[in-house]
Amino acid sequence: MEQSLVDTVTLGGSVAQPGLTVWSLIWQADWIVKIVMLMLLVASVWCWAIIFEKVMRLRRLHRAAAKFEDAFWSGGSLDDLYERIGAQPAEPMASVFSAAMREWRRSAARGLGASSGRGGLQQRIDRVMQVTLGREMEGLERYVPFLASVGSTAPFIGLFGTVWGIMNSFQSIAVTKQTSLAVVAPGIAEALFATALGLVAAIPATVAYNKISTDLGRYAGRLEAFAGEFSAILSRQLEEQD
Repeated sequence: MEQSLVDTVTLGGSVAQPGLTVWSLIWQADWIVKIVMLMLLVASVWCWAIIFEKVMRLRRLHRAAAKFEDAFWSGGSLDDLYERIGAQPAEPMASVFSAAMREWRRSAARGLGASSGRGGLQQRIDRVMQVTLGREMEGLERYVPFLASVGSTAPFIGLFGTVWGIMNSFQSIAVTKQTSLAVVAPGIAEALFATALGLVAAIPATVAYNKISTDLGRYAGRLEAFAGEFSAILSRQLEEQD
């Protein structure tokens, strides 16, 4: 009787391990489960890199936009401001301003600011600002869709690891013809760990995607508002030239 009790907690003549660590789960996992874990780990690290980069960059851009707006609304000459920031500014709002001023100066040099061509000039300036705004926002939104992809697919990848781990558990039961915890636990633990990694990758990615998308939308609205105000200023100047 005592021997049979001992056999229920032993496997192959060796005593079952009292606990399962993270490293032991990874090391003892099936190679397919290892690939799943590696994919989820890489995706999680990449997501966090994107999150930190976007959050820090948006903070810098908001500070730069506030500084530029202070200079723009200070009452100084727009030509002097354009000379200071240069033709290739480093932040989107200044880029929108620079593109509009560049088109304004080019048209003025060709004598296209007369009343006959005023409407066309205004349309060109608006179009240039919208194209520049779209290009800048496209650069800011780069890699953000990856967060959404991870948030939607990582749980299913983890679920695949879960199913595979459970299948290994059933195979172990079939081979050993035992249903003891020592036989079932490793596969179940691998399965649960793969699911946990999927959630660890998906939850921050989903939350960050929603937050960053909202912040990018607000920043795009700020740029559009500035473009509209600047377009109105240039339109008034065109009218004063008549």
